[in-house]
Amino acid sequence: MKTLGQDHTTPAPQAITPRNAGCALDLGWVRSIRVNRAAIDRRAATLPARRSVKGPHQAAWLCKAVACMDLTTLSGDDTAARVRRLCAKARHPVRADLLQALGMEGLQVGAVCVYHEMIGPALEALEGSGIPVAAVSTGFPAGLSPLRLRVAEIEDSVAAGAQEIDIVISRRHVLEGNWEALYDELRLFRAACGAAHMKAILATGELGDLGQVARAALVAMMAGADFIKTSTGKEPVNATLPVGLVMLRCIRAFHERTGQRVGMKPAGGISKAKDAITWLVMVKEDLGDRWLEPDLFRFGASSLLGDIERQLEHHVTGAYSAGWRHGLA
Repeated sequence: MKTLGQDHTTPAPQAITPRNAGCALDLGWVRSIRVNRAAIDRRAATLPARRSVKGPHQAAWLCKAVACMDLTTLSGDDTAARVRRLCAKARHPVRADLLQALGMEGLQVGAVCVYHEMIGPALEALEGSGIPVAAVSTGFPAGLSPLRLRVAEIEDSVAAGAQEIDIVISRRHVLEGNWEALYDELRLFRAACGAAHMKAILATGELGDLGQVARAALVAMMAGADFIKTSTGKEPVNATLPVGLVMLRCIRAFHERTGQRVGMKPAGGISKAKDAITWLVMVKEDLGDRWLEPDLFRFGASSLLGDIERQLEHHVTGAYSAGWRHGLA
């Protein structure tokens, strides 16, 4: 079992992608975007069926999913104790005996994502781990508070020590086709983030169609988003494969034209290990191996880790375990 870590590389220091400096708003490019919905749906439908990964390869993909995970708690009843427990899980996401059997000692998640009030407890609990703290901001999840308050919220979270900021866009700008307003808003958010990486949540389930998703993604990248993220996790429809495929194609087009790499974060509704593998395979096929590192790909997840750990135990022992055998995320 030790060959897993040897073949697929034990956890190493995270690669660092240069910040996305963005570019001027190109309305001609934005308005020229067309999406072939039927083709996107056909492509997305084939992914789970024709990409079956088994045995040690499956275990390696699942360890990669853990390394690319933003372990998240965004509940109204969050407490410092809950966040400390989440951070303990972030440091040791999979039981030590399983990681030892897999040759993957030292595996950690990509980040911990919390509300602003929980940044302090998270930083304290993660001290010395190298795991960054991400904070949701800008009136999450609706993004309808006054603009000056949304900007101030980013600045406060950065001052409190958050290394990543997950902002929400104003969906009305997309629905009204007001791309200048969306761009200007996101440039303000990007400036307020300073050295912190900005993840732009598009809330794709509220944008109407895949064409609007593509245009919103492109504007966000032009404005300097370091990641584009599907959802807040609070919408009725969150991360879907067709939406993800459209966003990946936009990332590829932006990289081809500007030379700048932007990350991708699906969030909401991804709770099964097999679904995580499908997303990783899609990223590999459309963007390549470089986008399979935590600086360019994250899962926004709270329950996904539990199923991954059960699958890894099955790989090691040949038997599925009850959920209570694993520390809950």
